[in-house]
Amino acid sequence: MLRVEKITQVFGGVTALRDVSFSVAKGEIKGVIGPNGAGKTTLFNIISGIYRQTSGDVFLAEKKITQFTPERLARRGMVRTFQNVELFGNMTVLENVMIGLHTKSRSGILSSALKFPTAIREERRIRQKALECLEFAGITEHAEETADNLPFGKCRLLEIARAMALEPAIILLDEPAAGLNARETADLGQLIERIRATGVTVVLVEHDMELVMDICDSILVLNLGEKLAEGTPLEIQENQKVITAYLGEG
Repeated sequence: MLRVEKITQVFGGVTALRDVSFSVAKGEIKGVIGPNGAGKTTLFNIISGIYRQTSGDVFLAEKKITQFTPERLARRGMVRTFQNVELFGNMTVLENVMIGLHTKSRSGILSSALKFPTAIREERRIRQKALECLEFAGITEHAEETADNLPFGKCRLLEIARAMALEPAIILLDEPAAGLNARETADLGQLIERIRATGVTVVLVEHDMELVMDICDSILVLNLGEKLAEGTPLEIQENQKVITAYLGEG
């Protein structure tokens, strides 16, 4: 589903990533972990089209997407969330998800303003799809609340619901458990497994090791911008290089 080949990213005189390569199988939950400053979010920004890498290539279902914009990637089935929740705070929870369906809309400004029958039907269809996404994420009861009034944990679920509204083939989750308590993190893990059950591939950057070890099929470890290890959760837990990177020598 996703293949990254020899990605290098240099900012000024600082090398954030150096020759990083890995692949993600269709239907897999792939974890990306590493100490602070390892280059995890930089890698996500390159894959999702926000950054242009210094060298290397990215492939989505064997299609080279190295120069694709985030909007073009969304149309091809790749979506992502961010470390800092990005919501429209003055809109309702439902409206936030409906906005996520913009790539599915065909009505123009004129037909919508004049309330043409086709525009009205499309609006109803988008609303129904958004409600289904809220139900999938378990936050339907908050549909008419403004996003600013949501508890932080529910905001995380809303951002994922909005991403899922695009019916992605692959979703990139950037530290989705950040700021969540133990109960919310457990619920998040169940949601991610439900996402995979629908056939969507998941790539997850996360610091919560319990969550990563519980739900990931394989894990990529970055350290100081380089690939340190890759394998199953058990292999990563027993890898001495990984242990040293996190805990130090001795």
